[in-house]
Amino acid sequence: MTQLFLTVTFAIEIKPMNLILFDDARREHLLPFTFTRACCDLRVGISTIREKWEQVLSIASSTLTTDYLSKKFHLKTAADNLFINGRLLPDKELIKAINALQPRQQLIKDEVVLAARMGEDNSNYLTAFDQLAKINYDGSATLVNNSWDIFKLNDAAIRSDFARMTHRKISASIDASNHAMEPGNIFIEAGAKVMCAVLNASTGPIYIAKDAEVMEGCMIRGPFALGEQAVLKMGAKVYGATTIGNGCKVGGEVSNSVMYANSNKAHDGFLGNSVIGEWCNLGADTNNSNLKNNYSEVKAWSYADNDYVNTSLQFCGLMMGDHSKCGINTMFNTGTVVGVCANIFGAGFPKKFIPSFYWGSADESEMFLIDKAIDLARRVYERRGKTFDADDKALLEHLFMMQLKPGE
Repeated sequence: MTQLFLTVTFAIEIKPMNLILFDDARREHLLPFTFTRACCDLRVGISTIREKWEQVLSIASSTLTTDYLSKKFHLKTAADNLFINGRLLPDKELIKAINALQPRQQLIKDEVVLAARMGEDNSNYLTAFDQLAKINYDGSATLVNNSWDIFKLNDAAIRSDFARMTHRKISASIDASNHAMEPGNIFIEAGAKVMCAVLNASTGPIYIAKDAEVMEGCMIRGPFALGEQAVLKMGAKVYGATTIGNGCKVGGEVSNSVMYANSNKAHDGFLGNSVIGEWCNLGADTNNSNLKNNYSEVKAWSYADNDYVNTSLQFCGLMMGDHSKCGINTMFNTGTVVGVCANIFGAGFPKKFIPSFYWGSADESEMFLIDKAIDLARRVYERRGKTFDADDKALLEHLFMMQLKPGE
């Protein structure tokens, strides 16, 4: 039956301004994912943070980020610029407070700049913020502070995105071959294929984007989001709160995880409380631990602290940066962090921190040569009908030099 969604949304008309989403110093705590993207391009919930702000404000955005990423993510300034922290998730009261900002004012909470309004400036914008009048924000503000917050915040973010994205829209009908619980909490976009699946939306909303496919025998518990042209393979078991990004192919068992675009976990194996970047591939029967045997809180590698830190989470799995891959039967320990362009294979548990461009097993490894890494990335792009361009190449070359000469 066709469903009409009348969920209350929080879209608010905002003054016409030039929208800039900025990275602050906390971006270092969001590595390895911010090696290859600005903070605002992190996916939390159904959409990225950038997409959320552009949707609720109806304004296109540009990006103020670290120098090497600015070559790919450009900054566009104007006479009246609205800066919003790229780690910040929108909500109704926050949007009202941002809309109330006057020129040369900034919105602050707990010493963190949430938003600022100013004209063009010849100096560093982040430094220029210090010269603006401070407006303290007393409401709640949700910021992505650490990489594991991506899956930690995913439940609430899916619910919020679902309410906004389905507001006054009509879902495609749910095929009679499916077993759907709480069908009014399920939204299927045009062109999606969902056949012979169990869709349990009593625990949270289920969102299936256009041209995605849920194959027969899949069991899904919300909150859940499946991106455009993504495929959930036969017999997959997915627990909320899980997001599978555009173009991903996923099978086996997945729980409370976020997979970015064009990554694969196409076979059996468990992925839980994890974040997987773009262009990754998990070999058949790859498993990760998300709970320690003694039930203690999990420690994970922090690039910012150059050490393992306590996540304060009992459940924490795998954080894998873009372009990384692992062989069949790979076993990841709790709180494992993998950098960019790593290739992991062999018996036994790999180390809990695997640097970028690492190639090898738990016992033996070497650097993945940059020419081979670029060639592999180019071929993977081509398989999906995409072009690996000069900016992509320059980005990987820069990250390779960062790995060879840390701190430069």
